Amino acid sequence: MDRNNHSIRLDDRKKLVIEGVSDVVSFDDLSVVLDTLGGRLNINGEDLHIQTLCLESGLVEVVGRIDEMMYEDNNATPKRGLFGRLAR
Repeated sequence: MDRNNHSIRLDDRKKLVIEGVSDVVSFDDLSVVLDTLGGRLNINGEDLHIQTLCLESGLVEVVGRIDEMMYEDNNATPKRGLFGRLAR
């Protein structure tokens, strides 16, 4: 595995293989949050388990029912709520 590449493979929404992972931020049975070479990746589903974790090679395998994968956009401007708009 090339430590400088980031890739994702999803098999039948039951097994997710991610390469290019630098850190596991948090995890439980509903959510796994990873720092990857492509940015912070949020994985949501049910009965999620980290089956394989090797940060030396950057490999993580997540099993369970995968419902959603989403990258956080670090460049997005924060949205202002009602109080932020009133304070202008």
